[in-house]
Amino acid sequence: MKFAGIIAEYDPFHNGHAWQLAQAKALGAEHVAVAMSCGLTQRGALPLLPEAVRVQAALQCGADFVFALPAPFACAGAEAFARAGVRILAAAGCDALVFGAETPDADLLMEAARVLNSEAYRAELKHQLAAEARSFAAARQAAVEALCPGTALAALLDKPNNNLAVEYCRAILEQGTNMTPVPLPRVGAGHGQALAESGHAQFASASALRTLWAEQGADALVPYVPEKTLELYKKAEVDGMYTDFAAAGRCQLALLRAACAQPNPFAAVRGVSEGLDHRLENAVRQYTTLPALLDELTTVRYPRARMRRLAMDAALGYTAALPALPPYLHLLGARREALPLLKHTALPLSHSLARLEQEGPECACIAAAQAKASDFGALCRKVPGPMGGVYRQKIIFLTN
Repeated sequence: MKFAGIIAEYDPFHNGHAWQLAQAKALGAEHVAVAMSCGLTQRGALPLLPEAVRVQAALQCGADFVFALPAPFACAGAEAFARAGVRILAAAGCDALVFGAETPDADLLMEAARVLNSEAYRAELKHQLAAEARSFAAARQAAVEALCPGTALAALLDKPNNNLAVEYCRAILEQGTNMTPVPLPRVGAGHGQALAESGHAQFASASALRTLWAEQGADALVPYVPEKTLELYKKAEVDGMYTDFAAAGRCQLALLRAACAQPNPFAAVRGVSEGLDHRLENAVRQYTTLPALLDELTTVRYPRARMRRLAMDAALGYTAALPALPPYLHLLGARREALPLLKHTALPLSHSLARLEQEGPECACIAAAQAKASDFGALCRKVPGPMGGVYRQKIIFLTN
């Protein structure tokens, strides 16, 4: 492993992320590239902090490059999220993918990935989904248990980071990349774990830190984030450069209500099936807060995370016609001395989104989708910003 890749949100960047970067270097990586969610997050929401803050945090703590994981792929289920991240890092030239897992066994994770990539699994999953009303995750686990009874594979899929880890391995296999999977054990808090549950003095989950920020401000993050990163957060707080989630919910509802002026407004939204477009329209017309709308949509079969992504896709007009994989490399930040490593990328590369959108129809489509998310995010900050910021942002350089 010489050039490692990491797929992340850094929402916000914390001690666990710094540990992961340090571990990648300790295991032999000379350089580390990060594909970082840009504009939106996998939970179907805006990130707490803008890209500039998160990029600086990553570079200061050991990353050599930070590429944008464009908003349509950042706001996606585990399978699409993983495929997009692997595509970006493989195109950049990474020879390894470093990620966290509750079960950091590369061979076992790859074995599970091969099962999930098989025709037998696809047929069994269809059978499990039709058998009874259950979530996709439950049907997925049941399908693997039916195909591989008595093995550890089904139990593997019962943990959130293992699930994402398996999707990373699936993407590596599907795309035929030469990247080696390098799973690391989760340290400290688990995914989504509250501070009171973690019992660890240094590590906290990103969701717990977002809650802590909302309740007590950036200063409360002191034990859980690197010192240099805290300074960035405190400045962002003073400048109002963080998301006002109450405002974001109302803005999102406004976009959804405006869409209802058209007939069948959500029929083309990606991920719509089994009448979800009509359920979404009815909920938009009835409810006055985003949490209440999501409560109405959430069921055993349709978990809340999926419904949050669906509502965000609908608000921003993301349809199934969007390209399935990122068509470019948007470089947000880098260490200057590492730039020669990017001489032979497999996708168009630039720090300028305006340049990238000229590279072809798919690039223009994703750039426009990214701009929608970025403009929405700028409006929803504590101190709102103007449109077009994603086209004006400059690359962030760090020099040793």
